[in-house]
Amino acid sequence: MTVLLMTPPMTQLNTPYPATAYLTGFLRSRGYEAVQRDPAIELFLEMMTAPALDIIRQHVEDNFESFEDDELPDAVFCFLAEFDRYRLCVEPVIRFLQGKDSSLALRIVSRRFLPEGPAFDTITQMEEVSGDILKTAFGQLGVQDKAKYLATLFINDLSAVITQGVDPYFEVSRYGERLAAANPSFDDLYNTLMGEPSFSSEILEQLVEQYLEETQPSVVALTVPFPGNMLGALRIAQTCKAINPDLPVVLGGGFVNTELRALKDPRVFEFVDFICLDDGERPFMTLLEFFDGQREIDELVRTYFLAEDNNGEPYVHYNENAELHDIPQTDVGTPIYDGLPLTEYLSLCEMLNPMHRIWSDGRWNKLTIAHGCYWRKCSFCDVTLDYIDRYDAAGADILVDRIEELIAETGQTGFHFVDEAAPPKALFALARRLIERGVVISWWGNIRFEKTFTPERCQLLADSGCIAVSGGLEVASDRLLKLMKKGVSVEQVARVTKAFSDAGILVHSYLMYGFPTQTEQETIDALEMVRQMMAQECFQSAFWHRFAATAHSPIGINPEEYGITLAERPDILFAENDVDFTDPTGTDHDMLGDGLRKALYNYMHGIGFDQPMDFWFNKPVKRTLVKKDLIAKALNDLIVSS
Repeated sequence: MTVLLMTPPMTQLNTPYPATAYLTGFLRSRGYEAVQRDPAIELFLEMMTAPALDIIRQHVEDNFESFEDDELPDAVFCFLAEFDRYRLCVEPVIRFLQGKDSSLALRIVSRRFLPEGPAFDTITQMEEVSGDILKTAFGQLGVQDKAKYLATLFINDLSAVITQGVDPYFEVSRYGERLAAANPSFDDLYNTLMGEPSFSSEILEQLVEQYLEETQPSVVALTVPFPGNMLGALRIAQTCKAINPDLPVVLGGGFVNTELRALKDPRVFEFVDFICLDDGERPFMTLLEFFDGQREIDELVRTYFLAEDNNGEPYVHYNENAELHDIPQTDVGTPIYDGLPLTEYLSLCEMLNPMHRIWSDGRWNKLTIAHGCYWRKCSFCDVTLDYIDRYDAAGADILVDRIEELIAETGQTGFHFVDEAAPPKALFALARRLIERGVVISWWGNIRFEKTFTPERCQLLADSGCIAVSGGLEVASDRLLKLMKKGVSVEQVARVTKAFSDAGILVHSYLMYGFPTQTEQETIDALEMVRQMMAQECFQSAFWHRFAATAHSPIGINPEEYGITLAERPDILFAENDVDFTDPTGTDHDMLGDGLRKALYNYMHGIGFDQPMDFWFNKPVKRTLVKKDLIAKALNDLIVSS
């Protein structure tokens, strides 16, 4: 039995999404023949060729035939006006971003080689504020990084042309997302799948036909980590069924685990045969045993399939089978990347920020230190779901063994630990083992800003290869941090992040606004806290997320405890996650959000720290009540205690 595992478009361009590598390693350790492909990166690369641009131009000209030049979207206008340059540059730029032609950097940084569309306007805007921003960011010798940044803007322009002029569902990281995310009805996706295939869908179908011919699978398995992968997954399934209606197609992944827990629409099973929830190892292995005749269908674990009621009517059946336990982390095996085009991924530089670029730059081997979250108390988090609630660690020696196996296979020593929140004790144990065994890696991951991260322990992590961490400061308000049961204070986060930064470790902070009962005053004060922490170099990168109540979080389950009222929910037949709510506080979070993002964008580029709060907002806002030296004093306490 041959299992073909695939990641649908689109995820990351710089490194494979790890789900298929995890399952390939596990299945092979259990004696199954597993192969994997990444149509996400291959679809993108097929679209970034000179012949593909010829087709894209024809589509654009047909779609905008009746438009005047001044009516065209900016990206489309530049593309048509400079088409010959786009066509000439696209393939060399892709090779450069794949690390295959470093000498091209000198032509790119000349600013005379690439056509510069609207994505390049960001440079002009920053230079109006702070002068030669590229020279500030890259100096005289940072030619490769500067070229990578400019080449990334070029790719962003081309992606905008495809989205605005050819295929509205195409986005580099959120392919068709709005069709699936928290959509209670399957109608939008179904109608799209039943309609004429888009330009990108046609290429995707050709890739899938090629994969099936190459691998001759007995089963196809698709991971859907995000809402934006669902359209691509169902397109792949649709193609598989057109080629071989009897080929079983199985669906799983993060989006499925989070949003399809109330699935009722039988039309989904016109495309797939089975849908597995939560950790995939046990459900999928049980399915394979079922296909092999070793199990009955009522023994399947956390699996949806189509059944018939007493009247012969189809309905979506969910089989739980709690008697079969999940595979412990000690036994899931080492991820295997065989079958994925590791030399073809693109290293991008999307922002002039050393921490932010890690997400899109470089090839990272993905590993999990522990399944689930050791804290699992935050009121905004899906703590009732398995991926958070079930905590299970593997142990330091097993992790280092897996690290060495992955280095031997991939030749890469960069590791991204993809935990929800890596447990401090496990991190310290891992760091000591790496040092003791002389294993040289560079690693980063997500943590909670626990007080146990002292300067000495941050230095230990740095010595073991830690280059960056990310974690949640969230609302930057002690009242709201307590309400959300975050377990940290603003001053504690300042001290911990500064300890990481002083150890040479880059820090990214997740920020949140619009939390239940959050006032304008608290939001402005939070921005002042962030300003002070970034000015003190506590963290180098951050992002403001608008709070959303989710169905599986304590807030979504018990909204009255947080002072909000949930909107009446429609009948859920397909996806459910975000839940609309009414907050009687009445804060204008839309207006505030624009200012928060504008301020933070400037802070991340090292500018704007002296601007008053009013400068960032379109309307007058309250004056901050935070003392100007609050963070400085908190950090002084860190120095004294050290």
